[in-house]
Amino acid sequence: MKIGTTETIEEKGKKRKLRSTFSSGSSSNGGNRNRGGGGGGNDGGGDNHKNDFYEDTESKPNDKFRVGMWFLLLVVMMTFGGLIGAYVVIATKGEIEWKPFALPFQVWVSTVLIFFSSLTYQISNNALQSENQTKAKNWLLATTVLGAMFISSQILAWFELARQGVYVASNPYAGFFYILTAVHALHVFGGILVLGYILLRTWNKTFSDEELDKRQSISNAVGLYWHFMDGLWIVLFVLLGFWK
Repeated sequence: MKIGTTETIEEKGKKRKLRSTFSSGSSSNGGNRNRGGGGGGNDGGGDNHKNDFYEDTESKPNDKFRVGMWFLLLVVMMTFGGLIGAYVVIATKGEIEWKPFALPFQVWVSTVLIFFSSLTYQISNNALQSENQTKAKNWLLATTVLGAMFISSQILAWFELARQGVYVASNPYAGFFYILTAVHALHVFGGILVLGYILLRTWNKTFSDEELDKRQSISNAVGLYWHFMDGLWIVLFVLLGFWK
């Protein structure tokens, strides 16, 4: 009797390991698979049930996290779409009270920080998909630190504007600057909390295929959100800095 056979399946460009224990003698006793029916006709049915099990375990976790994340991103897009639309309408009217100002230096620093945080997250996610858990953890930690530095640089930018006497009520441009950057920073802060959750979950290695698959699915879904926040900030940066 041979016990502990390991079968490897490759789907969507990555390898997953599914372990099953069975005896070598079971294949010759087809009638034991289904005691209520004939022996010879049940072997194919057993294989079909096994394939169905593989398909279910591989598709459900990934779909669940992705659908939830796309729904969240749709809400975020609607929120910022309304704010950006209002900004464009008021900016193109040419009102006298519309008084743009040069972006504080901290805003440029924020742009560099969030750009590199997107890169570090992608490196982390790629490492996790390749089952290099240590590398994934280290780069995820770097992403979390960069995200926290982004929030800090935004706060320093607001302090700098306040020092110059520019407040939310100073003029419409200043109001939009504070609102757009604050709402974006709030969403980034939410992303940092999720990064912290993933970091704690991936801090220790796992040898469970089910747990590793769940970590990979969560990482893919959160990657959509984090990269979207990066791209959204670039849009806001161009809008506030060059379309005044």
